[in-house]
Amino acid sequence: MYRKQMKLQKIFCLIALAASVVVFIYSLGIMTDLYDCLFSTIMDPSDLSSTMVEGSQVYYYMQDFNRAFLSRSIVLILLACLLFIVNTDKRRRYYIANYISVGLFSAFDIFLVVWAHMQIQAYKALWLQVDFAALKEFSDMFKSAYTESTFWFDIHYAVFGLALIAAGLLIFNVYWKICLMKEEQRLIEEGKEVA
Repeated sequence: MYRKQMKLQKIFCLIALAASVVVFIYSLGIMTDLYDCLFSTIMDPSDLSSTMVEGSQVYYYMQDFNRAFLSRSIVLILLACLLFIVNTDKRRRYYIANYISVGLFSAFDIFLVVWAHMQIQAYKALWLQVDFAALKEFSDMFKSAYTESTFWFDIHYAVFGLALIAAGLLIFNVYWKICLMKEEQRLIEEGKEVA
């Protein structure tokens, strides 16, 4: 049973790392449509009211969130790497460092998902308040990009779903590992009693 569990724990750690990288890539891409469509609509970035498209300020409002999201996604990758540094992927028995690394990754992962989800939902609502008729007119006039798509906002459900699955698998793995370690200890004690 240990062999199967150890094989799966390596896969779970790799899934955690992959999910962290996906969150990082998403943090790089979330502003794509907003930049393409809205950046040039504001004539003077120091005066956000000087816009040719009502509601286009959402691009500038999202800047601070996007920087924080990018930084936090890098922290998530580093915490996923910590799983490998303390050999969480290959230890037969877990030690305190393994529990700490899984705890840190899982707690930060869940925090990041909840925090970013709330922010993204709020900015999606602002995006939907953009005057798309004026934006279409602007894009036709200046040959710039135009979209009404909420793809980059909506895809976060899949991205964050993967991140939560990764945390769940690591937590399940710790539970499984504890059960196996207790069972092993029980067998050792029974063997001593027989001897």
